[in-house]
Amino acid sequence: MIQSFYKRSAKSLACCCAVLSLAAASVHAYAQAPNLAYDLILQNGHVIDDKNHVDTVMDVAIKDGKIAKVAPHIASSDALKTIDVKGLYVTPGLIDIHVHVYAGTGERNSYAGDNSLPPDGFTFRVGVTTVVDAGCSGWRNFEDFKQRIIDRSKTRVLALLNIVGSGMRGDKYENNQQDMSGEETAKMALKYPDIVVGIKTAHYAGPEWTPVDQAVIAGTKANIPVMVDFGSNFPQSRPLYDLLTKKLRPGDIYTHMYSGLRNEQDPETKGPSKGMIEGRKRGIWFDTGTGGGSFKFSLAIPMIKDGFIPDSISTDLHIGSMNSATKDELNVASKMMATGLTLQQVVAEMTSHPAREIKREELGNLSVGSVADVAVLRLEDGHFGFTDMVNGRLDGTKKLTDEITIKDGKIVYDLNGMEASKWDAAPEPNDAYAYKWTSFAPRPHVKPEPSDNNRH
Repeated sequence: MIQSFYKRSAKSLACCCAVLSLAAASVHAYAQAPNLAYDLILQNGHVIDDKNHVDTVMDVAIKDGKIAKVAPHIASSDALKTIDVKGLYVTPGLIDIHVHVYAGTGERNSYAGDNSLPPDGFTFRVGVTTVVDAGCSGWRNFEDFKQRIIDRSKTRVLALLNIVGSGMRGDKYENNQQDMSGEETAKMALKYPDIVVGIKTAHYAGPEWTPVDQAVIAGTKANIPVMVDFGSNFPQSRPLYDLLTKKLRPGDIYTHMYSGLRNEQDPETKGPSKGMIEGRKRGIWFDTGTGGGSFKFSLAIPMIKDGFIPDSISTDLHIGSMNSATKDELNVASKMMATGLTLQQVVAEMTSHPAREIKREELGNLSVGSVADVAVLRLEDGHFGFTDMVNGRLDGTKKLTDEITIKDGKIVYDLNGMEASKWDAAPEPNDAYAYKWTSFAPRPHVKPEPSDNNRH
């Protein structure tokens, strides 16, 4: 019996050694990927990179999370993985500078709560790699927003701080002048300069300029722009003309530019109003921020025909816009093409332009050395309908969809499995190193730890 025990022990020890050897080999293989020049090449795609003035068929190579090379031809043998994206457009990862993503607090009817959306559900599937939360939090609750959403999201989430310390939580808070502090807002912005990229003022209904004035104080102290949503019930004591020509600074951002709720359109010419024209001359940036009720074709079409096009395309994404006329970033871009913009214009307005507006120009481009955020887009031909805030429809013949999204050098969305091998095909030589180019790399099975209820 003792001899049998030792035989079983020896057999168990041999099995353990074999398992450990396999594990060690696996770790060794994981760490010892071939020393090739690139991890991933996107081959034969039409590259549109506004910042670098590229608009032609090129290959894009990625290494260690960065753009490594953009050239007419890069040999497949130089990379662990090559994906042929012929017929598709390759652009920098898209940037949506007006979203609402402070979800999860449980507060009803609040953009610091139930009105917001979790970012990862609405970004990668449309090529967006960076979003800017537009004022859901103020200096009082920003750190909760950071811990709850920013630090836990795969999407790069940046923020505009609301000039109201309590954030965008409804009229009771947003009309409270006592909670509007340029000093405190600036302090919080300066504490988190890598995340806070601007100041937001929105929805104030009173006659005073207090929120705008305090926002400008905060923006000046922190050297970041102010974004203004001027509300829909602003009084005559605060005309749009004065906002754009006297109150805001060059480099500040006016969102909801085609809403028609704030005197953006000249009633006679149907082009932009005098305030909009003078504001642009002063260097104010104009953003779409289409939202649930801030975009009308009756403004956009004549104003665009008059040459007043957006500086940036954004969604104002929230529970009221995600299923209505806005839907998502690529739907807004397709809508803008239907109004008369070119593909090159809308790509610029979702990449290099918003990066410039928020002073994060390391984003929104495919420069060598830049972070490898990339969108691979398909431009579909067909019959498509786009709607506005009053449920008017404009028909279009072009629509953008996202095939692949890459963030920090790894594929995070792949609509049709372009990077994947067929299930019954022989393994490719570099499949073991897929962790270098995709977030969908096969993972070894790990037995879960027993829960407290079934521990022995």
